[in-house]
Amino acid sequence: MQSSSNFWSCIETLKHDLIKNKRVSNVQRMSEDTLIRQKFDVEQPQEDVSRQVVIERIEKEIKQMLHAIARGEPPKLSFLCRTSWSSVRFDQEYGVQLHQPSNKQCSEDFQAKMTTVTFGWAPSIKKYALMVHLLSVIYRLVHTNTFCTKRDIYYQNPELFGSQRHLDEIVDDIACLLAVPRRSLHVTATSKGLIAGDLQYTEADGRFVDCNTTSSGILLTSNVDGITNMCSHAKFVLVVEKDATFQKLLDDNIFTQLGPCIIITGKGMPDVNSRLMVRKLADTLQLPTLALVDADPHGVEIMCVYKYGSKSMSFAARDLTLTSLRWLGVLPSDIHKLQIPETSLMPLSKTDLDKARDLMSRPYFSTQPDWIHQLKMMVASGKKAEIQALTAISASFLTDVYLPNKIRYGGWI
Repeated sequence: MQSSSNFWSCIETLKHDLIKNKRVSNVQRMSEDTLIRQKFDVEQPQEDVSRQVVIERIEKEIKQMLHAIARGEPPKLSFLCRTSWSSVRFDQEYGVQLHQPSNKQCSEDFQAKMTTVTFGWAPSIKKYALMVHLLSVIYRLVHTNTFCTKRDIYYQNPELFGSQRHLDEIVDDIACLLAVPRRSLHVTATSKGLIAGDLQYTEADGRFVDCNTTSSGILLTSNVDGITNMCSHAKFVLVVEKDATFQKLLDDNIFTQLGPCIIITGKGMPDVNSRLMVRKLADTLQLPTLALVDADPHGVEIMCVYKYGSKSMSFAARDLTLTSLRWLGVLPSDIHKLQIPETSLMPLSKTDLDKARDLMSRPYFSTQPDWIHQLKMMVASGKKAEIQALTAISASFLTDVYLPNKIRYGGWI
């Protein structure tokens, strides 16, 4: 680790700025939320929804189904559309959020953004039946206060659901239908993310986890919300895009270079538990969070999912986004500054160019002029670089030079 006394100065400054901004934002949020509730009669969002509330909302849907049948009408389930950018709004604090109007006057503008699954239309009959079936499974889980993984539900009847992905989408639709966080459904997901570094905590089942003792990363629990007693002397959290880079950092003993820190990876596009953990670390430990991703549109999109969320999970943005996250690298401008050999770069494909244009058109990008500049620089060069391209300079360049200097001099945006 570098011995300079001011090695951590940029990180400490960032930490104090983030804490200050969060306090100001919380005061503004309280004022704005009060005005919104007074104007539109909107209920205050609940961070945790009780079992009784979930049960009552499921019973309400079933009653509406029975009333429709009694009237001789095909029953249906309606919820806000999760697949269109026009259905979401951008919030400076929570990222991409689904519109959640609570009364008819407020919801008139959003009627076209509803998804309706009905028993009266042949193409949606199967999905309707699956949603009702899952509602009964979730009702039983919540009523008995037990939990089940999505994978276990799928393998109870794989022919019924067709694919694991189909089941996953229906679970998210039901969370959106009931307007509750997915964890409140008592349906969990098998984690794929890994974590390592200066961190100890207790999982929901009482197991003590020490992330200092791993040589390849600790698999995240499927119940991140159940984690308690977090303890750490870390200075920051580093979110790493790829498992291969995560493992290389561990193999190169990154903590001797960067000192106490926490590194976490979602192994590519992150799952919900990885995103929950990143948010939990920031909220609990009040640490700056930096992202290390490939200098390509796909890497930027992955970083955006951590920072701003995705439209498909916009109904749960408050738990899954971290808008204070900073882009540490690899920046497209780093490619030129470091003179990475052309042989280590790759040309941008048409898919890459389309993705770059799509990213710059998203609502949150207008608040990030530096990010837009970096993407435009990438598009103009026609080149992209993976994190591994840094090894073309030297095998240990990433660990020994790149990351320590980026952190020492505040090289994030």
